[in-house]
Amino acid sequence: MTNAQPTTPEALVSEVRELVSLPDVAVQINAKVEDPLSTASDIAAIIATDPGLTARLLRIANSPFFGLTTRVATVDRAVTVVGAKPIRDLVIATAAIRSFKGIPNTLVSMDDFWYHSLYCALIARLLGRHRKLPHADSLFVAGLLHDIGQLVIFNRLPEAAREIMRLSLEDPNTVDMHQAETEVLGFDHATVGGLLLRNWHLPSLLQECVALHHRPAAARQFPVETAMVHLANVIATMAEINSTHPEDVPTIADGAWKQAGLREELLEPVMREAQRQFRDARQVFLADAA
Repeated sequence: MTNAQPTTPEALVSEVRELVSLPDVAVQINAKVEDPLSTASDIAAIIATDPGLTARLLRIANSPFFGLTTRVATVDRAVTVVGAKPIRDLVIATAAIRSFKGIPNTLVSMDDFWYHSLYCALIARLLGRHRKLPHADSLFVAGLLHDIGQLVIFNRLPEAAREIMRLSLEDPNTVDMHQAETEVLGFDHATVGGLLLRNWHLPSLLQECVALHHRPAAARQFPVETAMVHLANVIATMAEINSTHPEDVPTIADGAWKQAGLREELLEPVMREAQRQFRDARQVFLADAA
């Protein structure tokens, strides 16, 4: 057991607030999307104040990620064609990645961290589209941010994180990372991540999917979406190691497929589709993440 100073997930999120925060433009866009009186032009005007964000959003809007049949040249057009909420979700995704860029971390490869997160995001979006959910793009963001609490733990509690990694590596077949975190800290990265998203005033769907992606049965507001992110997390690991054998990856929670309203037969085709999408998505979303 580590001798790390006792803490709480709330304390961790409070401590990291000075290091990691969403830029003002992302906060403003989130507020505008939630305002029923705002227009696409209002949202585009805020985006236009950040040239870097404008360029990234246009790159994403014109990428295979959306598969638009005509090229969009302005943010106004992108908001109109793609939709205000998907654009808000993309702003959150890109802003969150950049917010953690350069945060000290000596425990894990940031490339590996974001590759897994991107696979989870792609798969969660694919699962949402299979169910024809209107907010499948929000599931992409939930998947992308599902492990964000790990980065907080790595940064603020490096000694405890080393102990956690030791426990999970000693017997990876019986002790998953989140279980080792609970043993060492009394809470896991999912709880930390959910609190961080709440601190950022992000939508409750994202908060619950992130906070409960290891315990989908506990979800109350968004049980279907939370189960999808849970499934996506496991399938993402399969995609990374190119294996569909259950014994090679963490266990899928009992009832998760039923909770998501999906069939287990989707696992391999969804994994293969995510593998096909990954290269283009990596170039679009992770070009400057590490």
